[in-house]
Amino acid sequence: MPATELDLLIAAARAAGEVACRYTGPEARVWDKPGGAGPVTEADLAVNEVLFEHLRGARPDYGWLSEESADTPERLSRERVFIVDPIDGTRSFIEGTRTWAHALAVVERGEVLAGVVYLPMRDMMYAAGAGQGATLNGERLKVSDAAELDGSSMLAAKPNFDARHWRAGQPPEMDRGFRPSLAYRLALVAEGRFDAMMTLRGAWEWDIAAGDLILREAGAVTSDREGRPLRFNNPMPKLDGVLAANPAVHGALLEALAPGAAI
Repeated sequence: MPATELDLLIAAARAAGEVACRYTGPEARVWDKPGGAGPVTEADLAVNEVLFEHLRGARPDYGWLSEESADTPERLSRERVFIVDPIDGTRSFIEGTRTWAHALAVVERGEVLAGVVYLPMRDMMYAAGAGQGATLNGERLKVSDAAELDGSSMLAAKPNFDARHWRAGQPPEMDRGFRPSLAYRLALVAEGRFDAMMTLRGAWEWDIAAGDLILREAGAVTSDREGRPLRFNNPMPKLDGVLAANPAVHGALLEALAPGAAI
């Protein structure tokens, strides 16, 4: 994969960070999306515009899928597609905390070619190109070497640990953590700071695409909740949950989860 694709995403992410950081989260104008889809701020919309101009300006023949843009079937006919979340962790942004991210990916025929997760308030740039490895601020990433699910550290929301989702009627003993940005959760596993992450509910592609490649390039296995490989740019851009960990823990997690364990 040409390095220029990853370079483009990194430059766009930095431009997005400059725009987002001009806003003060608690003072930014906020609206509720229709259908209980959550909040959106004027910063989300401003960042979305900058990303569109930066990315589609450089690659006008690529498709476009963003949380903050109206979706159209036009993207399905494009060989390559940008999949972006302008601000992942909008609630964190509104609260004025630093744990929100820009998530950007280039996808070709369902597979991620380049991905970036950037936390501008923490100056953390996670990046990966297919076959090139994954990095954080230029330093190579590698997933943890945990060998078992018991005693591992897991990033997941509380409902994922409900007894009905587990074959044994209760989850294994794990150290539990959480971060409001799903893209950041994926990156933290790639960094080896946590052993695994999971979400058993449907997950939008723009939250996952960039982190999927970063994880796999760091040595992780990623899948939906049934163990199927993740594919992107689907007509309905929503995945059937996400599991991510090193190969040993990922396999153990699949075995421990009850079949059809969706939230």
